[in-house]
Amino acid sequence: MLKNFLSSIIFRLMVAVAIGILLGKMVGEGFMNIAVTIKYISGQLIFFMVPLIILAFIASSIARMKGNASRMLGWALGLAYVSSVGAAFMALFLGYWFIPLLDISPLSEVLKEVPALVFRLDIPPVMSVMTALVLAVMLGLATVWTKSRIFETLLEHFQKMVLLLINRMLIPVLPFFIAANFCILSYEGSITRQFPVFLNVMGIVLAAHFIWLLLLYLFAGGFAGKNPWQVIRYYGPAYFTAVGTMSSAATLPVALKCAGKSPVLKSEVVEFAVPLLSNIHLCGSILTEVFFVMTVSLMLYGALPAISTMILFIVLLGIFAIGAPGVPGGTVIASLGIVVSVLGFDEAGTALLLTIFALQDSFGTACNITGDGALTLCLSKLDR
Repeated sequence: MLKNFLSSIIFRLMVAVAIGILLGKMVGEGFMNIAVTIKYISGQLIFFMVPLIILAFIASSIARMKGNASRMLGWALGLAYVSSVGAAFMALFLGYWFIPLLDISPLSEVLKEVPALVFRLDIPPVMSVMTALVLAVMLGLATVWTKSRIFETLLEHFQKMVLLLINRMLIPVLPFFIAANFCILSYEGSITRQFPVFLNVMGIVLAAHFIWLLLLYLFAGGFAGKNPWQVIRYYGPAYFTAVGTMSSAATLPVALKCAGKSPVLKSEVVEFAVPLLSNIHLCGSILTEVFFVMTVSLMLYGALPAISTMILFIVLLGIFAIGAPGVPGGTVIASLGIVVSVLGFDEAGTALLLTIFALQDSFGTACNITGDGALTLCLSKLDR
């Protein structure tokens, strides 16, 4: 267990944060030139990957529907989207209610001037985020409608290639990107003042996870006419497995076993719904991201996003999350494009968001997996 933790992405991110903060307190302007350059180049690489991630995962996900293009698949996708967006709107309400009470001061008031880049290396993306999203949807639908096995196979292999790039390039780069950003924040003198705020934020988010799960199971029980306790009572092992692994894929065998024990879930629905929902139902992760982007926005940019902006962000986030890669922080990685284009975040904002999201991602994953049981209960009712 300890060996697995020491080799996990969350441990590397924690070390990156600690090293970045310590270096920012100790080094001078010469070293900061290097830190700023590392942040810029690694950020360029990350944002270059975003359209490829969107195109690979969303197009392939749509193309794979061809074998299961049934009413149940449509219901599963609809329920997953509504649940995720509903959790996001609850986070929006809680954000506008609680975040102003946290007494967050904009960092721009106390920032120390950061040294310039040593050199620039611009790596522009091959396409914009919205172009990638529209192209992914069109390619996926065209593949389904033409029943093209060649394109389905190509998209599947392209997804595997991008996933390898994520695991072998993007994930290894993240600690350097995050360490450099926290080094800069520490050098500016802001991190010791504002980081404790995130402890309160994480507490609020964790409480919100349980509130949403309660609402979700109450709705599912009322809709199906069954006692939701007969589902959720078996999900304890799956919840704690997700907390320990930070992975929906690693938790899937346990989740199937837990759901299979429930006397009110149909076995054939469990075998179909649980694997599908583990990839497309990300209510906990989306709830967390919405609350965190509001906090980061107030902290770094001095104001909460406008309600209209947040509504657009949530609607798009629900779509992006369906194609999110199954890696720690995958929801944020898949949505970086709209975080930048809709909310206007820069590298400092995205780095802070990536870090705090990844550090609690295990609880978001646990909420996602546990919420799948409620949607499976709804699908058991819909299955005739």
